[in-house]
Amino acid sequence: MNLLYQSYYFSSYQCDRGRCFYIDFGHKEVKFSFCQLLSLRQKLQKIDLNSHFDKELNYNGIEILSLCNREHLFVLDTYQVIDLKQLLKATFGILELNSLVTPS
Repeated sequence: MNLLYQSYYFSSYQCDRGRCFYIDFGHKEVKFSFCQLLSLRQKLQKIDLNSHFDKELNYNGIEILSLCNREHLFVLDTYQVIDLKQLLKATFGILELNSLVTPS
């Protein structure tokens, strides 16, 4: 497995042999296909971070994410949501850069 990006809370890996991706959530490592990784990115983009700072909209400042067809369930606080968004942004950025590199 190749480390793609490591943030404060999470790490993302790419497995060339299995043609899949892994995200290490610290206590659990979850396997993703590319489509599942895209789905996670979509779910995270829909999260309104402004509501985390408004006690009337999100009193506890947490998000509950179900991943991989409800196989995994995560409860994330505001810092973890921000960190996971950054991780996926960087991971897809690295994947895009790798796709632009032509083998010699």
